[in-house]
Amino acid sequence: MWVGARWFPMFIELHELELHPVDFTEDFAPDAIDLGPDLRQVKSLHTQGQAQLVEEHHSKRHIIKDIRVKGDFDTAVQLFCARCLEPVVQTVAREFDLLYRPQGTDAGEEERTVTATEAEISYYQGKGLLLEDVLREQILLAVPLKAICREDCKGLCPHCGKNLNVEQCSCAEPVEDPRWSALKELRDKMDH
Repeated sequence: MWVGARWFPMFIELHELELHPVDFTEDFAPDAIDLGPDLRQVKSLHTQGQAQLVEEHHSKRHIIKDIRVKGDFDTAVQLFCARCLEPVVQTVAREFDLLYRPQGTDAGEEERTVTATEAEISYYQGKGLLLEDVLREQILLAVPLKAICREDCKGLCPHCGKNLNVEQCSCAEPVEDPRWSALKELRDKMDH
């Protein structure tokens, strides 16, 4: 949220949710969300949705105040090709419907099997949560584990490290691993 010339991250406050659901529409400039050393937000991130309070009554006196955040986002991130380590830009868009429970709520409960629904629960501390933290988590979940710059990427030479998409190296043919020799002999016999 912009106030004057300064940007302040949106904080979803529990006391406001007790009064009414909170609608949000936010735009985050490129690099506004820190995604770690190997990932970078390169396009403006747009998000919209709603946060609301969900009260769980566990007994007459024990009420858990969960925060449900539902919405979507879209942006583009830069990561590195798994083969040649060149930058790759990937569009990332996702819908989300998340439940945040106060941290420590489930502490002290005896061990039990976690249901699929409970596996989707995250936790918040204090008086609410930052929308930026919600989005960071969702971006990291939406990004593929490995990306490649193109299908025919040749990668890096395992000996000298040159990018084989850009230039050919003068390294000798790789020495065959002796553990594969029995299979090579079998293949040679089948070919003849």
